[in-house]
Amino acid sequence: MTPTSFVQAMSAIQLPNVFNPYADICTVHDRKDAAAVRRRGLRTLLASAQSLGVDTIWMGRDLGYRGGRRTGLALTDEMRLVQFPQIYPGTEAAKSTMGPAVVERTATEIWAVLAQLDLPPLLWNVFPFHPHEPDQPFTNRKFTAAELKVADSLNKQLIAWLGIRRIIAIGQDAAHYAEKFGVEVQCVRHPSYGGVTDFREGIRKLYGLRAPEVRQAAAQVSLI
Repeated sequence: MTPTSFVQAMSAIQLPNVFNPYADICTVHDRKDAAAVRRRGLRTLLASAQSLGVDTIWMGRDLGYRGGRRTGLALTDEMRLVQFPQIYPGTEAAKSTMGPAVVERTATEIWAVLAQLDLPPLLWNVFPFHPHEPDQPFTNRKFTAAELKVADSLNKQLIAWLGIRRIIAIGQDAAHYAEKFGVEVQCVRHPSYGGVTDFREGIRKLYGLRAPEVRQAAAQVSLI
């Protein structure tokens, strides 16, 4: 498997009420070349992760309409795109939408910690697309079991290809799912819905970070 072949497989997925940022174009927010921009971003991220020897995945649930739907990158909003080359050298992550950059609170918390790590994880999701309510593209919903089956083989291939040894699940949904892959699974609370403090503390303990550094990093990123 190569980054190119993996992204090609991702872009071939089409499901009702699911936005595939590597193939679909949002008629409201996207530039004409948005899908191509997002494919390039994911392809170069995977190449960077392979080059770095990344052996850990931080796994969320699915792409959100304020974050991954727009960027094509898990746990990442548009405000974080400029930071990618610093954390993942060689990544060509660019804004693919029109108008001002949109902030996502979860992405803010995730990226506040990444700069503290010697070796970054690959940011990923159980369901690597954006599921939404029928006729409401700018909503978030949980994927169905049938939808997840479509992504299962992609996740399995990704974990085997990169030689992933540990999955840090962001939330219980991801933790239950990750157990099927036979690698070490650790879980931290998802930072949304009042879980910010627990998330920071969980990551601090897993990586041996000093608590003031995590709080300071998070404080440096403004929330909108």
